[in-house]
Formats: sequence, C-alpha cells, structure tokens
Amino acid sequence: MSGVLLGFAIVLVLVGVGFVAAWVLPGEARAMQRGIAPLVYYITNPALMFLLMSDADLGAVLRTYTPIALITAAATGLLYAVVAGGLLRRPAGPVAAGAMASSYVNAGNIGVPIALYAVGTAAPVVSVLIAQLLVVAPVYLSVFAWCRHRAARAGRFAAARSDDDVTSGSAADAGAGADTAGPGTRSLGATLARSLANPVTVATGLGLLAAAFSVDLPAVLGQPVEMLGHASVPLLLLLFGMSLRGQRPLGREARAEVVLGTVLKSLVMPVLAWVVGRFLFGLDGLDLLGVVLMAALPTAQNVFLFAGHFRLATTSVRDITLVSMLLALPISLLVTLLLG
Repeated sequence: MSGVLLGFAIVLVLVGVGFVAAWVLPGEARAMQRGIAPLVYYITNPALMFLLMSDADLGAVLRTYTPIALITAAATGLLYAVVAGGLLRRPAGPVAAGAMASSYVNAGNIGVPIALYAVGTAAPVVSVLIAQLLVVAPVYLSVFAWCRHRAARAGRFAAARSDDDVTSGSAADAGAGADTAGPGTRSLGATLARSLANPVTVATGLGLLAAAFSVDLPAVLGQPVEMLGHASVPLLLLLFGMSLRGQRPLGREARAEVVLGTVLKSLVMPVLAWVVGRFLFGLDGLDLLGVVLMAALPTAQNVFLFAGHFRLATTSVRDITLVSMLLALPISLLVTLLLG
C-alpha cells in the first residue's frame, strides 16, 4: 500500500510544481515548454528507457507479462477507436490520439515504485514498458504520422484551390516552409520510417540488446546516461503541469472523448487485464495483482508529448491524462485490497 501512495505522491508534487511555475512565470514557462519538450523526446526519455531495459530479466517478463500487456492495450485502444470513430464520428487524428491515451499507461515513473513495493518485483512494469515501447508506441506513432501527412496534404490542396491566387500562393509557400521541419510534410514512407525509428524505440531496442548479451557500459558512458535518464521523469511531469495552466478540463468540445477515454483507461482496462491474466494465463496472487495494477495506472504523459510532436489535437489527451491520474490512486488501492 505504501508503494502505491508513494508513486502517486511523487507524480502529483512534480505536476504541481510545473503548474505553479506556469502561474507565477507565464512568459518564462512558455519558453521552458518549447525547450523541454524536444529535450525529453530526443535525449532524456531515450536515456531512461535504455537504463530500464538494460537491467531487465528478459526470461521473466517475455513469457507471460508482456503478452498480457499487449492484449490488454490492443483491446482497450480498439474499443476507443470503434466508439469514437464509428459512433461519435471523430476525425482520424483525434481518434488515434484518444485511443493511445486510453491504453498507454504511465509505467515509467508511477509503475516502478508501485511494482517494487506492492508486488516485490519490477517484472510487471518492465514487461509493460517492453510492450509499449517496442510495439504499441511504434504502431501509434506510425498512425500519428499518417494522420499528420494526410492533414498536410489536405491543407496544401485547400490552399491551391483558393480563389485568390496571390494570397493563396503566399499562404501555401509560407505553410510549406513552416511545415518543412514538421513530421508530416515528408513523403509518407519516409515519415513512417522516421516514426518507427523514433529515439525512444531505438533506445529501448539497444537496452534490450544490452540485457540479452549482459553488456555493461563503461563508467564514462554509463554515468552520463544514468544522469540524463533520471532527469526525464521530473522534466516530463513539469512539462505536463505547465500545460495545465489556463486550461479548463472537460471542455464541452471534447467532453465525450474525455469521458470515453477515462472510463476505458481507469475502469475497463484493469478489468480486461484481470480477465486475460486470470483466465487466459492462469495467474493468481501477486502475479495477478501486478498485472492489474499496471493496467490501473493513469495515462502516460508521453502520449501528450507524442500527440504534440505530430501536431495532433491534445485537449482530450491532456484531460484523459489528468482525470485518469486523479482516479488511479483510489482504483489502485481498491485493486490492492481485492487482490493483494
């Protein structure tokens, strides 16, 4: 029980610091957000994933925990896509972002203390990270890249069809120049390849190779990587806290998606994990507790980072992340009481 409380307390304090910083220093906070986001995406988060994977006991996590994590995440994301895309008729980009938010858990920081203190082993959290970073994240990032590519094509086509040739030409030129550095203006094949080879996935693969072959980095490399990795979680939580300043959660324009994503993430996903773990893999005791606790974790702030990187709508992602974080503590405590 203390591990659950500790994990959530750390996260809430750091998010609060980011929110207060944006409130007290609004101008500086905007500059910090622009700098922190690429720093975390390209440097500190890959370093953290390499550290976590390089210490993994692969035999213990790949046999059972990782397949359960994949099945649960896929089923939850598919449910969101069917309802949001089929019934609510939302566009592809917001549907993809919401599906990831409803099924991608915050295992990297909250999950570690919870797994260690509540279950006694890091195997459940490492298995979730392997599933998410090597399979789930590349799939979603490829979909994000496709959505961004399609939106860029639609924007250029609309500009070309404008009645005002001069204004249209200037806008198209400016838009093309602005989008050149973005992830959606390359050819679709190049964009997908770049998404699959994103820094986090590459670092995760390298970490798993290091674990498989028992490779230890020399101190001159290992210690800098460790320092950068340890900086990732607080920077990401600060960034998320800053993004909450001036926002009104559960705004009317995205309320249906937020309610849908939160229900799937906070309630449906843990139940699915229990069903899959108990009846398909025959788990019980602490093993089953670890699986369900990982599924009950809130949405990872990485989803907000990824959606913003591909210039998708982040309102529903931010709100699902926030509400699922508030619900995760009582749900995790209930899971611990029922299964612990």
